[in-house]
Amino acid sequence: MTDTKWQEQSELLDQTADGHQYLSFLLDDEEYGVDILRVQELRGWTPVTHVPDMPDYLKGVLNLRGAIIPVIDLRLRFGLKPVEYGPTTVVIVINVDSGSSQRVMGIIVDAVAETYTLSINQIQPAPQIGGVINAEFITGLVAQDEKMIVLMDIDELMNSDELAVDAPTRAEVKA
Repeated sequence: MTDTKWQEQSELLDQTADGHQYLSFLLDDEEYGVDILRVQELRGWTPVTHVPDMPDYLKGVLNLRGAIIPVIDLRLRFGLKPVEYGPTTVVIVINVDSGSSQRVMGIIVDAVAETYTLSINQIQPAPQIGGVINAEFITGLVAQDEKMIVLMDIDELMNSDELAVDAPTRAEVKA
C-alpha cells in the first residue's frame, strides 16, 4: 500500500471512529437521515407491482435480483400529502433488523440529499411532542448548516405493528 493510500485509509478510519455516517433524504422539504450501514442500494423510481388489500402507503413489491421486497411510500406513511413521482424520486433499499431475522425493504423518498458523518455529541434527543412522526421512530435531531435533520430508527419504523412480519419469506431468506 502506498503512503498516500495508507494516509487516505487512516483518515477514513479516524472519521468513522469519531462519528457515525447517515444518508439523508428529503420528504416534503424536510431532511431525514438513516444509518448508512442499513442502506443496501439506491434506485431511481420504477413502477412496482401492486398488492391488493394493503395500506395505501404500501405501494407494492419490487423484484430485486430475484428477491421480492415490499416498497413503502414514506410520505404516505407519515401522513403527508401524496405527490407525483418524478426524476428525483428514489427508492432506498434498506436492511431492517426484525429481531430474529433481517428483512430487505424499499422506502420511497422525494430525493436523496447528502451523507453526513456525525459525532454522538452532535445528536440531540428527540423531544416528546405530538406530530406527524411518532417519536419512537426518531433516534435524534441534528442541527446542520442552519437546518434540522431528523434521524430515523428504521428498525422501529419498519417493525411497527402494521408492518411487522413474524416469519421471513423465502425471498427474505435469500437476501
